[in-house]
Amino acid sequence: MRAMPALAAALLTASLALAGCSASDEKSTASDSAAKPAQERQEGPAGAGSAADSAPSAAPGATGEKARTSTPAASHVIRTAQLTVRVKNTQKALTTARDAAEKAGGLVQNESTERVEDDHVMSSVVLRVPQDSYDSVLAELAGTGTLIARRSEAKDVTDQVVDVNSRVASQRVSVDRVRKLMDRATGLSDVVALEGELSTRQSALESLLAQQASLKDRTTLATITLELTETPASEEEKADEGPGFLDALDGGWDAFTATLRWITVVIGAVAPFAAALAVLYLLWRLIHGRLPRRPAPAATPVTAGEGGTAAEGMAGRD
Repeated sequence: MRAMPALAAALLTASLALAGCSASDEKSTASDSAAKPAQERQEGPAGAGSAADSAPSAAPGATGEKARTSTPAASHVIRTAQLTVRVKNTQKALTTARDAAEKAGGLVQNESTERVEDDHVMSSVVLRVPQDSYDSVLAELAGTGTLIARRSEAKDVTDQVVDVNSRVASQRVSVDRVRKLMDRATGLSDVVALEGELSTRQSALESLLAQQASLKDRTTLATITLELTETPASEEEKADEGPGFLDALDGGWDAFTATLRWITVVIGAVAPFAAALAVLYLLWRLIHGRLPRRPAPAATPVTAGEGGTAAEGMAGRD
């Protein structure tokens, strides 16, 4: 009978221990389940923060793309002009042209002066001026004297500039690639082949760089060719003074020589016909001189008796 209470006590102790273990497991499960939402709530803002952080980082790129799309490409134009101006003093006009180019930030590329006569001088100067000052410099040069001729031209080379720039970038990448291959090459034949290829590509790159520099120079600075002709002093004096005796004598002499010239022209035009008529006349004279002449009719002899009778007859009629 004493064994039964002891067994019951052991069973009770075991059930209490199992109940405590299950309670502790439930508490740990509940605590874990409660911690997960808190952690998710904590990670939620952090995730949102990271998304917000990533959004601004992506925004500048999008803004840059919009800016590149909305901003038009810069145009590249080659401007050239040619002016011919008559001035009173060539040296003074040349000084004015140099000053105008230098003030605009340009330069004098070429200059030449030639004396045609003792009092007649011609000069030619090539100016390079920035594109922004092209129109103002052109107007200032045209106002140095009397404008005789003017020609200007504008050529858009934007597509050519973009093409050359793209080819230069591609050619540089190609040259760098060949150089890297040369660094890794081990065989002599490979090195020789790569050196030849590098030389060819380097030459092509230098040619493209020269084209790029030329286009940049011509699109940055406009070219103006100015030709200056000086009015001779004699012409100025003639323009100031009226016609005099010598002028009238000169005009009369010109008219006289012109008349003589026309007379000689007429004589030259008539001479062939006159020569032909003279030849025909001579032929006619020769032919007429060789023709036989007709004999004159013979006179009838008159006797004395007949003469007396005739005389008497005449007297009777009287």
